[in-house]
Amino acid sequence: MIQERLKKVLEIMEKKKLPQIIVSDPSAIFYLTGKWIFPGERMLALYITLNGDNKLFVNELFPISEDLGPEIVWYNDVQNPVDVLVKYIEKDKPMGIDKNWPAHFLLKLMELKGGTVFVNASEIIDRVRMCKDETEKQLMRSASKLNDTAMDKMVKLVPKKYSEKKMGKILSDIWDELGAEGHSFDPIVGYGANAADPHHTMDNSTVKEGDCVVIDMGCRKDSYCSDMTRTVFYKYASEHSKEVYNVVLEANKRGIEKVKAGIRFCDIDEAARDYITKKGYGKYFTHRLGHSIGIDVHDFGDVSSANTDIVQPGQIFSIEPGIYIPGEVGVRIEDLVIATEDGCEVLNHYPKDLIIVE
Repeated sequence: MIQERLKKVLEIMEKKKLPQIIVSDPSAIFYLTGKWIFPGERMLALYITLNGDNKLFVNELFPISEDLGPEIVWYNDVQNPVDVLVKYIEKDKPMGIDKNWPAHFLLKLMELKGGTVFVNASEIIDRVRMCKDETEKQLMRSASKLNDTAMDKMVKLVPKKYSEKKMGKILSDIWDELGAEGHSFDPIVGYGANAADPHHTMDNSTVKEGDCVVIDMGCRKDSYCSDMTRTVFYKYASEHSKEVYNVVLEANKRGIEKVKAGIRFCDIDEAARDYITKKGYGKYFTHRLGHSIGIDVHDFGDVSSANTDIVQPGQIFSIEPGIYIPGEVGVRIEDLVIATEDGCEVLNHYPKDLIIVE
């Protein structure tokens, strides 16, 4: 599996005539080695070259006993890690640099003339990661199944009138009970007008009768992420709130119905956005329709009007339309989908029909 991933990376490098790259993103290194290493301020670099002489540069602070594939080159805290790195690379050839490599490492490499030219190579691995293999698909199904279970528990807690912050703390305990590795991102619980802020920071607000309740949450399980949003109402929903909810629900369904390999991401966004606009709420849908997900909750790629890329089988992304009317109501409904040749598999199964919690 790991070798197949590396093979795909090398094929793209060869196609782009890029003989060597430095990978620094811990998620990408995990994807290509099966090992999580979080280096903090220290340098972590996976050097991949078309000649097959791959190296993993790691500080001695992070012991590794298993065979990860590439040769491990150790350095310590009294060495400049770029001085160590530059001894092994091909300085007379172009060098690809992965995203998020701290500038002081890159600038030092450039100062030492560690390549004839430096190019952004991030998309090479990012695009390989976008199409999930069968193992990854199953891991995503498992993580999403836990999310369905946790969402049911969270919705049933609404009548207890816990504060938003308390709901977030309880969710952490739920993940522990379910055997997850914690949140895949900071969850959002928003009551009433707070739900009209798409990225609301949970506070001490408590739910009131007639409030919408947005719950946006996900867990990490076996290093893969889930993500789902549901909106429910406490005691009752006004007629206007019901209208807003049903518009978002239909937009969610239309986006999902549009998904299949061969279509453009922007056309999926359009299917949902045009419906919301037609119903008069276009200005209240303030974000893209979705994002890619996998090892990171926001993998490379999105579902937006600006993304004209073609959907490939095995890509996993969210469909999450929303309407946010300041001071009044916010509704978001989010599902994850796996694109297939003739449609998609929806990973979330918690109900989406309007729920009024008593």
